[in-house]
Amino acid sequence: MPIKTLHITNAYHSASGGIRAFYRAMLEAANRRGRSARLVVPGERSKVEEVGGWGRIYHVAAPRAFLFDRRYRLLTPATYLPPFHGELWRILHDERPDLIEVSDKYSVHWLAGLLRRGWISDLKRPPLVGMSCERMDDNVEAFLGRSRAGRLWSRFYMGYCYIPFFDYHIANSGYTAAELRGAMRARHERPIYVRPMGVDVDDFATARRSEQGRRNLTAETGGDERTNLLLYAGRLSPEKNLPLLIEMIGRLEGDFRLVVAGDGPLAGWLENEAKIRAPGRVRLLGHIGDRAKLLDLYADCDAFIHPNPREPFGIAPLEAMAAGLPLVAPNAGGVLSYADETNAWLAEPNGESFAAAARAVINDPATRKDRLARARWTARQYQWRVVTDSFFKLYDELIDQFPSSRFARRQYRPAAFPVPEEYERPGYFESHASPRTHTGERRRRGYWRDPGSADSWTGSRDAS
Repeated sequence: MPIKTLHITNAYHSASGGIRAFYRAMLEAANRRGRSARLVVPGERSKVEEVGGWGRIYHVAAPRAFLFDRRYRLLTPATYLPPFHGELWRILHDERPDLIEVSDKYSVHWLAGLLRRGWISDLKRPPLVGMSCERMDDNVEAFLGRSRAGRLWSRFYMGYCYIPFFDYHIANSGYTAAELRGAMRARHERPIYVRPMGVDVDDFATARRSEQGRRNLTAETGGDERTNLLLYAGRLSPEKNLPLLIEMIGRLEGDFRLVVAGDGPLAGWLENEAKIRAPGRVRLLGHIGDRAKLLDLYADCDAFIHPNPREPFGIAPLEAMAAGLPLVAPNAGGVLSYADETNAWLAEPNGESFAAAARAVINDPATRKDRLARARWTARQYQWRVVTDSFFKLYDELIDQFPSSRFARRQYRPAAFPVPEEYERPGYFESHASPRTHTGERRRRGYWRDPGSADSWTGSRDAS
């Protein structure tokens, strides 16, 4: 029987972007590789969606999120907590996966804690992976404001209410992994692996400008053949730093127009701000679910503007690079996983710097040609096939080294291994020996990895 992995996330719905694209790519890869993969997501009603012969999506009826973005639905603890024996509990017992991955920090990650403690009966304990595609401290700051109390609370929550519940952690960038490393407590050490997201390179590489499509788009914005079209595509939400878009367009002299593709809780705010501060220069298109239309949009614009300096990774900017669309992005955050001064136009995250970068894209054709060639090459390194193969290879390694796995290599002693349960009890270090002694003991038992060592994402691991 082949290996079966089960993945759970709340960040999957009809209008979602990166997480949906990632798990769709993983299901396609599972079919290509002939291995079982299951995905559990919230939905309006419960149903099962078969994806090829090896993939399956369980849509579990769930209520709408009561805060932040009402478009999302949330799997709640009632779906898995004893004694409810809800749908998620039943799915786990029916599927009996060899590895469980949870991409959620708010309502589903508690499931991992229950499994670690054996509180969900009759289920063999699989390795538990926490998938981090965002930073909690950034989300708290974006929605509740910047404060020392917010930063301390995020660090406490991550250190005691998230990290210890899993055996391993995967982050989509070094930027995202840094929060895990910073919040990790000595008695809750966990390996951290960095694996990036990907892009459908071939789709975006075939995008070609249509003169008629370009004319139609400029007409929608009130421009003409001299107009420079700047594109933002993404969620319209507080964590995306949308005010920078308005600041930038207000500082651009000449005929620049901003096209916005996306929806979210700040759509109304953005439209009102544009009318006040940049009248007639911003066009909101709403969410574009038609992929062909999105590809045309990339091809018909002159530059892609990504305003978020705290982007965990950023699939949309990488898509722009694959499409040959100049990328203007902050010189900070997860976009630096692939964007630099040779393939993009990086700027300080303020209106004047972004306006200067947008002008540079238009006014320097020689530099633009060189950077776009490098951008396309960079994007090809992140093809979904390469990325998903890397994830499945890592899953197999984690299953191989987990003691209770049916695939475990009994003589295998990995360099990074989940800290045993007894090390997590308060007072263990104090009652047994000094920290120095325990460090040596962990090295001898194989539970320790030098925190100074790290490999690239194509290698074995980025360990904490």
